[in-house]
Amino acid sequence: MTQTLENPLAARDHARSMEGTVVESMPVLPPVADDLPAGISPSDLVWEETIAAGGYATRRLARGARLRLIDLKGDACASLLIFNAEMPSERLNVADTVKVQWNAYLEKGRLLLSDMGRVLMSLVEDEAETHDCFCGVSNAKLSAAKYGKGQEPAPYFSNGRDRFLNGVAKHGLGPRDVHPCVNLFKGVRVEDDGVITPLTGPFDAGRSVILRAEMDVIVVIANCPHVMDPREEWSCTPLRATAWRGPITPEDDAVRNATPEGRRAFLNVEDYFRR
Repeated sequence: MTQTLENPLAARDHARSMEGTVVESMPVLPPVADDLPAGISPSDLVWEETIAAGGYATRRLARGARLRLIDLKGDACASLLIFNAEMPSERLNVADTVKVQWNAYLEKGRLLLSDMGRVLMSLVEDEAETHDCFCGVSNAKLSAAKYGKGQEPAPYFSNGRDRFLNGVAKHGLGPRDVHPCVNLFKGVRVEDDGVITPLTGPFDAGRSVILRAEMDVIVVIANCPHVMDPREEWSCTPLRATAWRGPITPEDDAVRNATPEGRRAFLNVEDYFRR
């Protein structure tokens, strides 16, 4: 620090010396991945990033893009916000996602619906099958109360809401735009008596999901402990995000045609792009 103060150019030299440094959690520029699914060209890769435990990431994805998320060590929680990239006032509606599909649990073939009745993204592959549409994310007050005992300062423990605020700000959005989310890789089960049972692991490392963008979307991902994680210690591990270009969903797609409600939601998307 003293050297930097005495010689301001030392800061520049230090920064330049860090070029090429690789750490566990960071975006890869240009994006490179050696484990893309068969038939996917490396030239179609648009995003490759490892999201730190307690971190966040955000990206705009074009219609047809695929987003693969991997729980690298078995203890990640991918809390997800989704916006219509062209008109961010349209965003993920978790209540409609559950209600319209007559199912409260996400799995392969389920749709993530907007508040305008359109499909924002669909879940086309799912190795985890442990997700949550009920609980939302933690905030600073909850995290401090749960994890901050005996710790100074208590706000050290990152929480989902603050990470969402960081992510939406990069798109000119603010606190009122942090809407109810879905949590991937960490789940809950509602028992017959109404009790919510957390399914928060840790699980086997390497579980993955693939989401398909059905509109041009903005995704914001927070990777913080699930709000109902019963463990007393703050625990989370890195999450990997990979995205590549892909074709727009065809009319004979199995996910599109799985239910009458789903077909209508896809028709609403096509009507939107017909303008």
